[in-house]
Amino acid sequence: MSAAVVGQPRTDEPSLLNAVDKIMASYPGYRVEIIGGQILMAPSPEASHALVLTGLVLPFAAAGLHCDETKVVQNVSIWLPDGPGGFATPDLCVVDADIHDHHIERNCYASAAFRLVLEVTSSHWRTDLQTKSDAYADADVPVYVVVDREHERLHVLTDPKDDTYTTHRIHAPGEIVNLPDSIGATVSLDVAEILEAGQSKRTP
Repeated sequence: MSAAVVGQPRTDEPSLLNAVDKIMASYPGYRVEIIGGQILMAPSPEASHALVLTGLVLPFAAAGLHCDETKVVQNVSIWLPDGPGGFATPDLCVVDADIHDHHIERNCYASAAFRLVLEVTSSHWRTDLQTKSDAYADADVPVYVVVDREHERLHVLTDPKDDTYTTHRIHAPGEIVNLPDSIGATVSLDVAEILEAGQSKRTP
């Protein structure tokens, strides 16, 4: 899910986290994240965004990823190494089944437990394609998927090195995308089907 930057880069972790607490109290329902020392926030997603996610949960679950070894979850926060108190909350994740053992603080979990993170773009789509891509690569998340509703594409990024994914494949409607087996199972995604679920009118 896309987010807008609402704070300038800072290096004081307690101040950033305190600011996040205040924002969350003032704007209930908003998603608030700290990436690269900046506070980002996004409103609750609209129905078409949620429908895209539902359409994605089904093939992940059908492939057997919600099992004893892995779990398919939504809105679980990953602790980031890219700045003080950094964390992000992907729309969808495939995580190790022992995710509870990887808890760090503030409902955030160690990046080592995440096999895949996925974002569905909204109005601030550049955040998902640029800012979060760098952050997830820096956290060594093996697979990052972006449902780019703005440009009607599906991005699959793999092989993180430093703060960059060295492999970035872009798929258009009409393609069937096979995700890396490293996530724990073979998952095939129909790009057109995924995008069609999010084509209803969206609020900017």
